[in-house]
Amino acid sequence: MARSKFLLGVGTALTAIALSAAPAWAQSLPGEGTTVSMAQPTWDTEWFQAQIYKKAMEALGYEVEGPIALDNPPFYQAVAQGDVDFWASGWFPLHNTYLDEMEGKASAVGYVARGGALQGYLIDKKTAEEHDIRYLEDFQNPEVAELFDSNGDGKADLVACPPGWGCELTITHQMEAYELGDTVNAIQAAYAASMADAISRYEQGQPIFFYTWTPNWTVGMLKPGEDVVWLEVKEPSLPEEQADMEDQTAVSGVTGCASDPCQMGWPANDIRVVANNEFLEENPAARTLFEEMSIPLEDIFAQNAQMYEGADRPEDLERQAEEWIAANQETFDGWIEAAMAAAE
Repeated sequence: MARSKFLLGVGTALTAIALSAAPAWAQSLPGEGTTVSMAQPTWDTEWFQAQIYKKAMEALGYEVEGPIALDNPPFYQAVAQGDVDFWASGWFPLHNTYLDEMEGKASAVGYVARGGALQGYLIDKKTAEEHDIRYLEDFQNPEVAELFDSNGDGKADLVACPPGWGCELTITHQMEAYELGDTVNAIQAAYAASMADAISRYEQGQPIFFYTWTPNWTVGMLKPGEDVVWLEVKEPSLPEEQADMEDQTAVSGVTGCASDPCQMGWPANDIRVVANNEFLEENPAARTLFEEMSIPLEDIFAQNAQMYEGADRPEDLERQAEEWIAANQETFDGWIEAAMAAAE
């Protein structure tokens, strides 16, 4: 689907008509009488997907509670215990260690987005070119680090991940592995607020240094190759439990990277549903739905940009999900039909 098509939307009235139409699969619903508990992450760049998955479950007749916002550790604990049934925000291989600890109580199912979830470090293009900064290891140089110092302590200020996010563990490891503890200050405050400060500095012509992932509104506001560039690492280094993925950190076709493939230091991730195993066994329609569903990354980028511009209230998210479904009604109905067939 073209980005412009989604951005234009279809209007509230058309959405209501499309969603109220009763296709053939609506005659008997496998989820009727079943209440489902759904979670979503505390970072808002995946709340759009959560709303689409919620509406798909409701189309199957399920009553959906939530989604409740959780950080990674409490979600994986809750889904293993059956306190939460699923979310559509598992990042793999980043979340492999969480899933491994579930001892067969939860599984990754289907692909919200396959292989397109990138992670890494970026700096503004102007500073990169003026000072020939290409690698994360360049920040070992105090003179380079001082360029990105916004509070006068001599260290580069890196917008990093709050405690409890999967990326926090990797960033902490890499700061030590690349000997950056004396030259880089990894900011672990609320990510959106920290990025807003970074964008403000960028707009004032100041250097910026940040971690991000895709899909995310940051790469819509600060376009790789135009406004910012990806930093490479000379040698990959991941935490011990992820070390077997170091050979997967060179990613081809990355816009805004000096090399192709780009040695990003992070493996590309798949975004997947994670669900309680008992729930999946008892609800074959839900399992099949999760296996069938996927959402184009460009549509997620477009919605994230709308959120950044202020359309981020719960009613905005619900409307955006309804508009996306109406604009992709045939695809949506196909998911429901496949799920219905699995329940027969």
